Amino acid sequence: MSRPLNFDLIAFDWDGTLFDSTQIIVRSIQLAVADVGGTVPSNEAASYVIGLGLMEALAHAAPDVPQARYPELGKRYRHHYAVHQNDITLFEGVVPLLNDLKERGHLLAVATGKSRRGLDEALQAVELKGCFDSSRTADETAGKPHPRMLHELMSEFGAKPERTLMIGDTTHDLQMALNAGCASVGVSYGAHEPSAFEPLKPRVVAHSVQELQRWLLDHA
Repeated sequence: MSRPLNFDLIAFDWDGTLFDSTQIIVRSIQLAVADVGGTVPSNEAASYVIGLGLMEALAHAAPDVPQARYPELGKRYRHHYAVHQNDITLFEGVVPLLNDLKERGHLLAVATGKSRRGLDEALQAVELKGCFDSSRTADETAGKPHPRMLHELMSEFGAKPERTLMIGDTTHDLQMALNAGCASVGVSYGAHEPSAFEPLKPRVVAHSVQELQRWLLDHA
């Protein structure tokens, strides 16, 4: 290892942090709400819910849609997302970043609001299936900002909160880290405006994958 590690376990959010999917998710939410006759949310309102579990996100984005129609709303969202799923790619520089961290000896994980099926399909599509040591999804644990995802990942590897780092593009990610007693890093190129990050005390806010990589190699 090139230097001592400050963090044994590094957990990444997926959408908007590693995967350049924010705009497609926003548009899919808006189209799904329109399909069931709800008031179409603004870009800001739709992007705010990224990172939450699907049903919770749709409920926030479409408060005037009756709960009985949530299954239909979720189905329409998945339809619109699937149409464009193959158009989405990793942010440039993600693969070298992950390779560098693996070589340094970090444990790598994903903590995401996606479903298990959705994450597995995305990992397979970008050929990262074996890159991560573990992962947790909202449908098998608890949605963000509940800390259960991080608690389970830490328990799996015997990692301490002070040696666990969460990286994400939303306040939900950073609040989850705070709730779990972990450090966090924010990225500004995803779903949420970085001006909202300061109260959640991220170690740094990176403005590109390359900037994130430099910070991690120096400080993680």
